[in-house]
Amino acid sequence: MVCEPECPAEAILPDTEEGIEKWAEINRKYSEIWPNISEKKEPPADAEEWQNIQDKFNKHFSEKPGT
Repeated sequence: MVCEPECPAEAILPDTEEGIEKWAEINRKYSEIWPNISEKKEPPADAEEWQNIQDKFNKHFSEKPGT
């Protein structure tokens, strides 16, 4: 299973958790239109600064895929 070594534990949620439908729909939509990540890259230089920022999705999400 790739999820556990690649994602923080708090990012992996059971599909029975309340409110998960929103995230499942986002995953369905963007997994079809964004490119597949096939190689590991270095994290952004400011990655640690973003770790404790609250409400990142609502404040900073972009429909444009990353590079």
